[in-house]
This record gives sequence, structure tokens and C-alpha cells, in this order.
Amino acid sequence: MTSTVSRTTPRSLPRDLFELLGSMRFAISLLMFICVASLVGTVLPQNRPAGNYIDQFGPFWYEVFDKFSIWHVYNSWWFLVIMGFLVVSTSICLIRNAPKMLRDAASFREHVRESSLRAFPDRVQMTSAESPQAAQGRLQALLRQQGYAVRQRQDPGGVLLAAKKGSSNRLGYICAHASLIIICVGGLMDSELPVRLQVMFGGKQPITENMLIADVPPSGRLPLANPSFRANVLVPEGAERNTALVMVGDGVLVQPLPFTLKLKKFDVEYYSTGMPSRFASHVEVTDPDDGHTFERVIEVNEPLRYKGVTVYQSNLDDGGSKVTLTGYPLRGAAEQTFSVQGTVGESNDLSASVAGQPTESLKLNITALRPINVEDITSGDPQAGKQSFGEHVAAVTGSAAGRKNDHLRNLGPTIEYQLVDAAGQSNEYRVYMLPVDLNGLPVILAGVRQNASQNYAYLRIPADANGSPGEFMKLRAALADPAVRAEAVRRFVERNLPPGADRQALTGAASRGLDTFASGGLRALSELLQASTEPADVERAASVVLRLLNSTLYDVRAIMREREHLPALPEAGPEAEAAAMWQQAAMGALSDLTIYPAPILLTLNDFHQVQASGFQVSRTPGKNAVYLGCLLLIVGIFAMFYIRDRRIWIWIKPQGAGSEIQAAMTSQKRTLDFSQEFERFRAALTDPFRGER
Repeated sequence: MTSTVSRTTPRSLPRDLFELLGSMRFAISLLMFICVASLVGTVLPQNRPAGNYIDQFGPFWYEVFDKFSIWHVYNSWWFLVIMGFLVVSTSICLIRNAPKMLRDAASFREHVRESSLRAFPDRVQMTSAESPQAAQGRLQALLRQQGYAVRQRQDPGGVLLAAKKGSSNRLGYICAHASLIIICVGGLMDSELPVRLQVMFGGKQPITENMLIADVPPSGRLPLANPSFRANVLVPEGAERNTALVMVGDGVLVQPLPFTLKLKKFDVEYYSTGMPSRFASHVEVTDPDDGHTFERVIEVNEPLRYKGVTVYQSNLDDGGSKVTLTGYPLRGAAEQTFSVQGTVGESNDLSASVAGQPTESLKLNITALRPINVEDITSGDPQAGKQSFGEHVAAVTGSAAGRKNDHLRNLGPTIEYQLVDAAGQSNEYRVYMLPVDLNGLPVILAGVRQNASQNYAYLRIPADANGSPGEFMKLRAALADPAVRAEAVRRFVERNLPPGADRQALTGAASRGLDTFASGGLRALSELLQASTEPADVERAASVVLRLLNSTLYDVRAIMREREHLPALPEAGPEAEAAAMWQQAAMGALSDLTIYPAPILLTLNDFHQVQASGFQVSRTPGKNAVYLGCLLLIVGIFAMFYIRDRRIWIWIKPQGAGSEIQAAMTSQKRTLDFSQEFERFRAALTDPFRGER
């Protein structure tokens, strides 16, 4: 009995890990993950506010996707890790295989045996009357003429000619693999990795609270010689900046710049749609090292490059425009206006009482001033009288645009602001400075929404002869006064009481309708009718109540105009029709005010615009590596696909007075071109004079 002992190489974790990292399958798998991540980063808009993604995916999926940082894929931790592993894997592959490829490319393989040539499918065997020396000289000249490098080996039995052409295609594999390494390294250099390493190991702490840049501690500042960064800076007209902000998670780090950037002038041109067609920043750059100053114009796709930092034109914004607002109280019988001086981007604490009336504490945040608003708007009546009760706020899709038409109009400046109450609750408001003509009636559009994901819903306040909401606001205050309502009801009853009718019943109905409208608008009237009227009679009763309300509201307006010493309302003619249209719009707006969430309305009275230019500043040393990698990739792909490695071996042996010739030809890819080239070689080999013709 015999026994066999098999010996196997013991497994080693480092060896297995090295083999895994150096395998082509592992590298291809990593490359596949990078391609999928790049697809996500291309399809899904990156670096948007979190609210946009919450609205799109919902809170649950937002939390799930946020774990993988798909909102900024190219700087997510897992993407950078995959990039790092791809660099390691490709480097190992290159280190292991490049020397062998280079040796193979340099080798002529002149040690092939004569018997081995018989195994080649593309071979030639012949005899020639030439002497071996003459045949050797002719064939060497033939090979060199066809572009082959030739090496000979002398054996006792004959001479071997080894020729090769296209061996540089091996360099294609090396260049292609090296290009992946260089591109990935360049991408890692220009990613957030250098900043994150400083946060992890350099003691840098992102700033999350509001503070002046001068008060930022050293832990919140990156070094001036930071090798790589992408930052943003907003420069108002006339101001200068020498620092930028780098976003890191929920905080920022201050990045000093090697120069000072001053915005001298900002130019912007618009399309007919109101969208910016061109904006250019006229800047002055000052070098603090030598005091050198020069001017440049920065535009989109025309950045400024200086001292290794590139400044791109990113966006335009408000640089702190000064605005004058006029405030109108919307609660109670107060009608006195008040003025607010503010700056876009800053906050104002409004008085605890407006025009002597106690109100809740309000904080005003002026968020935007838009001097130009070119939009499509809805034409036609405000529709308040044609809607069912409860459809009070006339929604205008987009920015004051309802059913769109083909006409674009510049509606003039708008002011946007937030009103924050004592509980921290806020809404967003947009008010147009100039009246907008809707179906022949000039109205002030005042929009409101809860957050940026919603469209504005607009009040349509009829403008007076001065183009302001002043008369409407006086009408609102008069309607809120019980004495005015009582007088209006009395006048209505005196004017409309039929002979023999119950005066007290008519007075009570008119008072109840006007009081209900003053406190709750058309919605309250609708609820009152539905509660006190049979369902079959609701429509008829609603028509009667609307006529009664319109008439009593006419008297309220007449009383208000008498108190303000304004001309009496016209009784007939085009002026009367215009007054009726104005009152119809006013009734809808008064109804809407009952659900308007703010106790005041702020309109834009005057402004001084200060524009600001948003720049992205970056130091990206890795881009040169990426360019080099792309060049190597092009060279490598060209070499692999268009340079073919071909080798020829020719044995020449003496035979009698002549010689015996045996030749074989091979290539990595046996294509149609290779077959045609072999046939040409065969013909030149068998015809001694073919190579000379």
C-alpha cells in the first residue's frame, strides 16, 4: 500500500486580499459602481436645498437617501472610497502586468524552434535556388521595406529571422490603465477629500452659527495654501472680499483668498421673457503681496484665473437693496398707514401696535427685490362673484400667471418678505409695486404662500385713481366699523324698503348679512345660508343675499368717501360701470382678507437697488492630472484598437546548391486585414522580384 501526501500552499489573508485587489473582475465591478453613481448624479440635480428633495421624495425616502448622500454623489464618502479602491486595484494590475508587457513588446521571440513554425496556421514552406546568404539578405530587405524590425539568430543548421511590427500596442494597455489611475487621483484631489481630511485630522471645525467672518476662530479657517477647494463668495456692488465660504455638511469653513476681489460694476441683459441673457462682473483685483491692481470682466464661461485660483461667474443676487415700504393694517377699524425702511436680506422688528391698534409681535424679513417681472397673466374678471362660496383667493399659477396666454408683459418691481409671529410661524409674501391691468381693471397683486415649494395665491386688490390700495384700505376700515355698517344698513333700508314691508325684518336681514360678511367673508355667508335655508332654496337665497350685500357695501363705500371728502359715486354712464367693476373686485378682496394670514399688508413705495455677483472660486490642481489622464486614455485606446502586433519568423536552411525557406506569420487578432497582409507577404516571399516592384 502506498500513500500520497499532497502539499498545498497555505492560504494567507494578505495574499488573498492582494489577489482580490489586483483582479480585473474587482476593478470592473468598481468601475460599474462608479458608472451607476455617475448616472444618479447626472439624472438627479445635485446640491439643491433639502426642502426640494423632501418635496420630491417625501420625508421617509429623503432620510433613506440622505444616508447615502445622493444629493452630492461625487463628494459622498462611499463614492470617494470606491474611487480610492479603484486607484489601488488598477495600480496593482499595472504594477503586476506592465513589466511583462514591456518585456514582451521588446522581445523578438527569436528562440522559436523550427518545428514550432509548422503549428502556425499562416505559414509558408518553399525551396529557392538562391544561396542561404542571398535569401537572407533579400528577405531582411523585404521585411524592413514592410516596416518590420528584424533580428537574426545564427544556428548550426541555418538562420532564423525574427521580425515584429506594432509591438507598441502593448503601451496602449499601459496608457489606458495609467489614465484611469491618473484621472481618479485628479478627481480625488479636486473633491472635498482634502478639506475633509483637515476636518478629521487637522482640527478644523465647520461654523454652524451666524457670526461675522472677522470673529471666526482659527479652527473655522482653512489655510491660505489649501491645496484644493471649491468655495462661494457674494460680492455686492462697491464692496470687496478676500475670503470665501466652503460648505462642509451643515456648516461652513472660511477660505482666505490670495487676492482681494472688488465688484465695481455689474451688467445684466435680459431676454424678452425676462430671463437674464448675459451678466458680467467688472471687478478689480488687488494682490496684497505687492499691491498690484488690475481690472477684469468676468462672465459665464469667461472666468478669471490668478495665482492658481479660478473665479467663475456663478449667479446674480441682491446685494442689500434699500427699500421703503408702506404698511396697511388689515384688522380692526384702523386705517392709518405706516412706513418701514428696510434692507433686503435683513430683519426688522415691527412695532407691537400698528396705528394705535394692539397687534401681535411681528418680525419682518425682507427676502428679495425683483425690479423686472416679465410674465403671462390671466385676463378677465377677478371671478369673485362667479365662484362658489369658499373659493375666495384667486390662485395665479406661477408668478401671477393663471391661464397663460401668448402675451408677455413686464409687470414691474415686486417685493418679497416674510412675517414671523411670536411663535416663530411665518408665511412668505410677494407684492407687486405697480397695478396690473386685468380685463380693464387695475389691481394690486398680493401673493402669499407657506413655503417655497408652493405657488403663490394672490389677492386682487382694486387700485384707486392714484394706483395704490389706499381707497380699498379705507373701505376695509369703514366696513370694520360697526357704526358705519349700521348707517349703511339704514341708508339701504330707506332706499329699498317697499311700501307696507316690515322695516325691522329688512334691517335685521341686511345687518346680519353685512356683519357676517365683515367678520367672515363670503365663506361665513355661505355657512349661514346652508344652516338656515332649505337645500333646494340655497341658490335662490344666495342670489338675493349677494344683491343685498352689494347694495349695502355700496353704501359703506359712499359713507367712506363722504368722510374722506371724496367726490360722490357716479350714478350712471361709463364712470358708474367702472365704479361697479371696482366694487365687485373689492368685495372679492374683502372676502379674501378674512383668510389672509397677516394682520398687515406691506407694499413697495420706493427702492434703491444694489446688485451683487455670486462667484465660485476654486483651486483645482487635479484638473491638470485629469487632462493628462484623458490624453493617455485617448492614446491608449487608439493604440489598442488601431495598432496591431504582427510577428514573422523565417527559417533559412541550405539545401543542395539552394536553400529551404520556412516562414510563419501571426497576430493578436486574426482579422481580414491580417489575412490580406499575409497573402501579400506570401506572394512577396515566393516571388523574388515582387518586393522590388
